[in-house]
Amino acid sequence: MVVKIKEGVYWVGSVDWEVREFHGYETSKGSSYNSYIIKDEKNVLVDSAKHYMFEELIDGIKSVIDPKDIDYIVVNHAEKDHSGCIGKLVKLTGAKIITNEKGKEDLELQFNTEGWEFIIVDTGDEINIGKRTLKFIRTPMLHWPDNMVTYCIEDKILFSNDAFGQHVATSERFDYEVENIGELFEDAKEYFANILLPYKMLIPNTVNALKDLDIEYICPSHGVIWKEHIDEILNKYVEWSSEECKNKAVIAYSTMYNSTKKIAHAIGNGLSESGVEVKIYNISNTPMNTIMREILDAKYVLIGSPTLNSNVYPPVAMFLAYMEGLNPADGKIAAAFGSYGWMEIATDIIKKSFEKLNFKIVEDECLKCRFVPKEDYLKMCYEFGKKLSKIN
Repeated sequence: MVVKIKEGVYWVGSVDWEVREFHGYETSKGSSYNSYIIKDEKNVLVDSAKHYMFEELIDGIKSVIDPKDIDYIVVNHAEKDHSGCIGKLVKLTGAKIITNEKGKEDLELQFNTEGWEFIIVDTGDEINIGKRTLKFIRTPMLHWPDNMVTYCIEDKILFSNDAFGQHVATSERFDYEVENIGELFEDAKEYFANILLPYKMLIPNTVNALKDLDIEYICPSHGVIWKEHIDEILNKYVEWSSEECKNKAVIAYSTMYNSTKKIAHAIGNGLSESGVEVKIYNISNTPMNTIMREILDAKYVLIGSPTLNSNVYPPVAMFLAYMEGLNPADGKIAAAFGSYGWMEIATDIIKKSFEKLNFKIVEDECLKCRFVPKEDYLKMCYEFGKKLSKIN
């Protein structure tokens, strides 16, 4: 269904109800690939979609304009969830591609671009399309070197590509249509924590630059359009990119015979009794992106694993690699715990991961249990949780 944003500006995107994976990120709610048509003396398509959404995208475009009347295609980011339809679109429309130097380079490495006509833009460049002027702002490493945003000056619309998105498939197009706005911000937070977190140090300056614009709509390439909550999402991005933490502990573990699980819950009880918000997750049955969403602003991070074949349990190994790649804020207070049979190795491997992330590691004798933790041992774990809550 095509949606009018303003006179002459339309959402013509594709909703991917079935997609359940993106870069190892579990998209349990699906996603969308938001494309936009601007009708003017020169007609513009802003971003496209994955290749298998081509027919749906074309149907949307046709309800607004003859695709052959598209003059320009803006490629804010060349990753294939945004550019997958570009080859067919150029062949069908003959449109010129507006992108930056890095975007052109990336498109040439992914498509046969022979015969394509490029218009290369950089930060501050403007293109007049009739009644409207498009202004371009580079946002490198949010989350590729080629990323940029496009601002329609007269309509006060920011086409933000990957910034401010959410992986959600929904028939609701605008934030004010979403019944549970808190859930929408949690979806945006999860997207941030799993897509943009490695580049958090770049975000405050980018957001501050965008705040200088007069914005009535933020139109991302995934999820709903921001209209009523623009200031909040801009401020949330600054908050999430900072190293400020809540008094919250994330305890993530995998277990073979429930020994590691018992330790996790005992420590969690101690933390909770001391006033710390506690989130406990079994890594084996929880999406990694959900855990990372909570680690984003947690003060304490505890990872537990049994020792298996002189290593951590495989789901824990996968999670550690995933977390290292996302590089959450330095200085989180961390502890590694686990159970073992004849030789304990798992906690040392977890601590090496913590060291890479510059976490502050806390040691205690109760964090390594041989076989099954008895009642007195679990009492020590509980007391450890209470002591941990007092560490700053």
